[in-house]
Amino acid sequence: MEALAISNYDNIFKRYDLVSEGSGQGIMATAKDADLQKIMECVIEGETDDILGLVDEALTKLDPMVIINDALIKGMNEVSRLWDEGTYYLPQVILASDAMLAGIELCEKKMGKSMEKKGIVVTHTAEGDIHDLGQKIVNALLRANGYEVIDLGKDVPVDTVVNAVKQYKPVMVTGTALMTTTMTAFEKISNRLSAAGLEIPFVCGGGAVSEEYVTGYKLGVFGKDASQAPGMAADAVNGGTWQELREKYNG
Repeated sequence: MEALAISNYDNIFKRYDLVSEGSGQGIMATAKDADLQKIMECVIEGETDDILGLVDEALTKLDPMVIINDALIKGMNEVSRLWDEGTYYLPQVILASDAMLAGIELCEKKMGKSMEKKGIVVTHTAEGDIHDLGQKIVNALLRANGYEVIDLGKDVPVDTVVNAVKQYKPVMVTGTALMTTTMTAFEKISNRLSAAGLEIPFVCGGGAVSEEYVTGYKLGVFGKDASQAPGMAADAVNGGTWQELREKYNG
């Protein structure tokens, strides 16, 4: 049988989630000028291939921090809103985060220094667990809100988490787990941190994790949804203790 030749490749890998009702579906945010608007929309649509050219062009006219605050972060904030309302899913959030971070890196290179972060958060997926989708969402939302994320990855040993907290001195640490057999690592981490006098909020969540389990050990704060992470980090930066965060988010 003779193979059919493809005459038009335009629709291969097309983002139908974003074009089903026209470009910019559901987007409410606007920027103060055309250059910033293009960059913001590039972040929202997760166009990682186009972001560098747009940012590079904008840097010939605008201050790097203006681009960061009024286009890159603003775009990611809009992604957070779309995620909260269920319009966006994990692929869009990850692509948008990648686009934002690429743009920020270019702006930082222009400034000759890194932008000031609100605080450090250590994140990980529990030892023995390779299901890190929840952690990836947490990472993206925290970075979008101006936090430095120390991503330890998946299947992370208890010792590695404890040592990272000692090294980086974060305002908060998070853990995700899908299975009941792996979430037991969280209590071990809590006990080790408490013994070392490192009583910071330890936010735990994931498919198998329950509020009853997490609030059964010291430091534990139950994270029902990844979208809570930036708010929790903000509370921690402002001096909120693990007890205060548990009372606020877990009642």
